[in-house]
Amino acid sequence: MTNLFHYLTGYAPEQHYRELLVAPQNMRERFEALIQREIDHAQAGRAGRIVAKMNALNDQRMIQALYRASQAGVHVDLIVRGHSRLRPGFEGFSDNIRVISILGRFLEHTRVYYFAHDGAPEVYIGSADWMSRNLEDRVEAIIPVREAPLRDRIIDMLERALADERSAWELAADGRYVQRVPGDDEQKGLQEQLMEKAKHRPPHTQSN
Repeated sequence: MTNLFHYLTGYAPEQHYRELLVAPQNMRERFEALIQREIDHAQAGRAGRIVAKMNALNDQRMIQALYRASQAGVHVDLIVRGHSRLRPGFEGFSDNIRVISILGRFLEHTRVYYFAHDGAPEVYIGSADWMSRNLEDRVEAIIPVREAPLRDRIIDMLERALADERSAWELAADGRYVQRVPGDDEQKGLQEQLMEKAKHRPPHTQSN
């Protein structure tokens, strides 16, 4: 991160990053490589899965990569708050892709990227959507989450979002959003579940 700020201030223009994904330098290529790795898993007979949560999705190269992943048998779940140029659910083309939007009390603003990696999952968080302006025209940063408890907590949040039947709208192949209907009147949406978890979370303590 220090190297990134050196780059922004002009103190050291040429910077290389071991962990950080930085746009417009290396972020697009790294994301495309992570998608391709899931394709390789699927083509080798292993389970491939991608879950991505973002504000909007409009970058053509990323969308084409996701279409290729779907056709290879990778299961792709996208949680996109705003607009999406990707069309899910076309047989033989994007039928392994599901897109939902969650509308609740609070603004859904997180960017999270999950790659199953054949049982060794990787999770990334940061500032960038899969939009052309984020990948090409702005400085953005994405970091991997290496600590297992934090990674597992984020994965649990993603699974809760995908299972939301209360506040989620699902994008159909024809471009319409259809609101999901809960089977149980007592079922809570994602944001309500996260608020409940926050109320019962033990206070953070630091050891000397």
